Amino acid sequence: MAEKSIIIIGAGLAGLSVGSYGRMNGYRTHIFEHHSEPGGVAKAWKHGSYLIDGGIHYLMGHRPGLACHEIYREVGILHHRRFPDLDTFVHFTDEISGRQISFTRDLDRLARDLKAIAPEDAGFIDGFVKGIRAFQRTDIFGTLAQPPELLGVSGLLKQFWGLRRTLIYYGGPFNEPVEKFVRRVKSEALRRMLLNLFLPEVPVWFVMLILSLLANRQLGLLEGSCSDFVASMEERHKQLGGEITFNATVKEILIEGNRAVGVRLGDGTEHRAEVVVAAGDGYNTLFNLLGGRFLSPKLKECYQTWQHLCPIVTLSFGVNQEFSGQPPLQFLLLKKPMTIGNVTIAGFPVRIFNYGPKFSPPGKTIVQVLLHSDWDFWDQLRSDRAAYEAEKQRVCAEALVRLEAHFPGITARVELTDIATPYTTWRYTLNHKGAFMGWVPTPKALRTLFPKTLPGLENFYMAGQWIMPGGGVPPCLYSGRHVIQILCKRDRKRFTTSNP
Repeated sequence: MAEKSIIIIGAGLAGLSVGSYGRMNGYRTHIFEHHSEPGGVAKAWKHGSYLIDGGIHYLMGHRPGLACHEIYREVGILHHRRFPDLDTFVHFTDEISGRQISFTRDLDRLARDLKAIAPEDAGFIDGFVKGIRAFQRTDIFGTLAQPPELLGVSGLLKQFWGLRRTLIYYGGPFNEPVEKFVRRVKSEALRRMLLNLFLPEVPVWFVMLILSLLANRQLGLLEGSCSDFVASMEERHKQLGGEITFNATVKEILIEGNRAVGVRLGDGTEHRAEVVVAAGDGYNTLFNLLGGRFLSPKLKECYQTWQHLCPIVTLSFGVNQEFSGQPPLQFLLLKKPMTIGNVTIAGFPVRIFNYGPKFSPPGKTIVQVLLHSDWDFWDQLRSDRAAYEAEKQRVCAEALVRLEAHFPGITARVELTDIATPYTTWRYTLNHKGAFMGWVPTPKALRTLFPKTLPGLENFYMAGQWIMPGGGVPPCLYSGRHVIQILCKRDRKRFTTSNP
């Protein structure tokens, strides 16, 4: 029997996942990618003798023991790659209070350190750490093994059983957004730190989950950058016989009757397949490639009213200095906020790439600053190229002033500056308004199940972070796996994860 053909739009993590699992299960896969390289927002690039990593900050489940470790093996991520343990999730420096603290994987130490800066919140801290310990004994990724569409009653019961130790945290106060929950905290310094541990809109249990992974030594750094990570997936897809065409921007999904039958590229060529899977930006897919057709009222409301993650400005400095012993992830809480357009920045993360030899020449280091920003500001500014470049230089200069206060002498040692704006992100990925991920992972978003199909349209599926709120590496990979599991069920095939 001839292999059924699948066209996949986008060679990001989700698209590569669809491609590899499709090949494992006897489908002929062809990925069309807008950019000249795979990865989507998981991107690193060369600048002089430095490698700028603008993508994945850490990998969840890099050690055996969690369900997602198996999916990493299946799509080739673990092939000859190293992921050093992340021992400190983030090191905070609070310019207002003068306090510093590291959120380490040693929970006893973490509790002591938090109580030292906020003794009035001892009860709160004990409850918070207790929640982290509960998540240590739960593999939340195990709930993603099957797509919701195929679970059935027995599957749902199995999921609840797997989550039994943490069910209490998915409701009540622990399901509140962090920004609301921390109003209970008396210490202003502790409140600021908790607000910036992840995102202020996420539920408290999500932060507990991240810190439990840290405590279990299940957060790993990407020693070879996210490009190395993506190259592993591309290699796996090619080994399985999959095809990728780069510099191929899809402009339209071809519809005949009520079926997706292929795509039309920017050069006007048409390519046909029995199944089309969109694994890129959700907004671009629904409103541009499909022209706003085939939307359910619920889906339309989400795209019109839900908040997506605000874009960021990524500043990378090549510094002629070693930063040995420095935590690779830090956060500066500023006494005097910065501004970019209409956005006020009260603090920002700093990434120090001192954990792998690929990022910089010997004795030198990439120091990276991530700043929340605003799409409209940069989109309007780029019409005046001189103003656009001037603003980039201003932001870099101000960020260096802030870094100088904590890393004396850094300004004089900077020998390379690289800046990527939200417009840069959009230009390379087509992500809506330059967002580096999809929806803001609010409590409501995280419990919403987005369908992988659209009403009235056959042979079409969606994968990626826009249908898996929360985003990140495991959900993107699982979304691709889920699409192929659903296709196998439809085609009465046994889903497999072995070579064809």
